[in-house]
Amino acid sequence: MAVDKSEEKGDTMQASSDHIDDLHAFQEHDASLEKDATENNFSMAEEEFIAHEKSLVRKLDYTLVPMVWLLYLFNYLDRNNIAQARLSSFEKDLNLTGNQFNVAVSILNIGYMLMQLPSNMLITRTRPGIYIPACTALWSIVSAATAGAGNYTHLLVIRFFLGIAEAPFFPGAMYLLSCWYPRKELALRTAVLYSGVLLATAFSGLIAAGVLSGLEGARGIAGWQWLFIIEGAGSFTAALLGFALLPDFPGQKSGVAKWLLTDAEQRVAVERIRRDRVSLPEADSSVWNGLKLAIKDPRTWVFVSHTGICRDNSMNRDAKQYTDTIAKQVVMLTANHSAYGFNNFFPTIVKGFKLGSNTLTLILTAPPYLLATVVAFTTAWSSDRRKERGFHISVPQGVACVGFIISVSTVNIVARYFAAFLYICG
Repeated sequence: MAVDKSEEKGDTMQASSDHIDDLHAFQEHDASLEKDATENNFSMAEEEFIAHEKSLVRKLDYTLVPMVWLLYLFNYLDRNNIAQARLSSFEKDLNLTGNQFNVAVSILNIGYMLMQLPSNMLITRTRPGIYIPACTALWSIVSAATAGAGNYTHLLVIRFFLGIAEAPFFPGAMYLLSCWYPRKELALRTAVLYSGVLLATAFSGLIAAGVLSGLEGARGIAGWQWLFIIEGAGSFTAALLGFALLPDFPGQKSGVAKWLLTDAEQRVAVERIRRDRVSLPEADSSVWNGLKLAIKDPRTWVFVSHTGICRDNSMNRDAKQYTDTIAKQVVMLTANHSAYGFNNFFPTIVKGFKLGSNTLTLILTAPPYLLATVVAFTTAWSSDRRKERGFHISVPQGVACVGFIISVSTVNIVARYFAAFLYICG
């Protein structure tokens, strides 16, 4: 499901079973799960356990999943709105020339990569129910500040810090989901999370069409400036909801868990994740030692090269599993980079079809992503039902390749627009 993901498409469905490459964080958290289970002397009839588990999952599906979905939607709205702004007077007002727009798009990745690893380590030592919404509030302010940019230098600085502010979200969201859901339940929830990206990209064009055409010059402010202000304000509102609805870790009676979950459901939350985890090798879990191991591990550099999130669930360092993990990340790397080339420039690609006004161009960017949302859910449902991953990853990537081939092989407008459906859905 080649979700484009602007600077970071690469959080594919495989991440649902291979999360965050941070050995020490998981050692520390798994140790706390073992401790909680031991201290609580967990004992519950299987029928009672299943009943409480169903109630727990239902509550999580109504709070945690929709909340991270909403935050992820705004995460992509705020990083991708520069692509829609380009169709207005954005480049002219900031006096952008040559490849300066491309550099402004790309510099976000630098801040993103620099912050991801420290954030992965930090979130295990904070309350995610506070940390994730706080990061959302921060990036919403930075994104809205783009409206005040007066030149190329201002834009570069803002985009760099936007990357730093947005970097903690995806690793944090995947880590939080993996702490509450066992592996068998993650594929569908991850697909829900990714649908936020697809819908954000679809509706970003529709939102921009309304804002750029309806608010251009209102109160002396350009349409592209209104776009950054409005979407930044939306992200800030979502952050406030996040403070109220995001839980911390299982077993912590803080945040939303204090009033949402019963004591029995809290105990079941800890126990079911403990059962899902396998034992981990002993190691020093200090921040410094964790950082040194991460720097020495080749997987870290594959990780930062495509900003995807992978983790070998067994954390076993034997050769086969280590090689498998590297292979998974290389697959994600190639998939991610194939998407980088079109996401931030898709509105410009569609404008090249010369079908009409900028408003029509922005509207036409939506259908491929709406279809991709349906494909993503269908693929995730099938993958969960069949308990199979490789086929469900390779086939969509093959479809995407066909789309790319068609796109570069013809100048026919209908064929190229059809190709966009293929490589976006793939």
